[in-house]
Amino acid sequence: MLWRRLRRRQLYGFKFRRQAPIGPFIADFVCLSARLVIEIDGPHHDFTQPYDRAREAWFRRHSFRIWRVSADEVLHDVDAVAEAIGCELTVGEEP
Repeated sequence: MLWRRLRRRQLYGFKFRRQAPIGPFIADFVCLSARLVIEIDGPHHDFTQPYDRAREAWFRRHSFRIWRVSADEVLHDVDAVAEAIGCELTVGEEP
């Protein structure tokens, strides 16, 4: 559902890739020009696992911002999620 809102530069002209390899990891979605990784988290995701900590650390070391959203949020209000991503992308840009 979210991919339909992100593909083809529909969100403020930013290009996204889905299931994109970044270094040794795969990002659910990434906008390389904005250095933004978007992760869709299921109901039982646990960020305290060593793999998740290492993954986030790697992304941050390589200047990526990580934006997390729950799968429930995407399912129940994909428009609000897309709007929030748009806000994240345009933070700090000149009007």
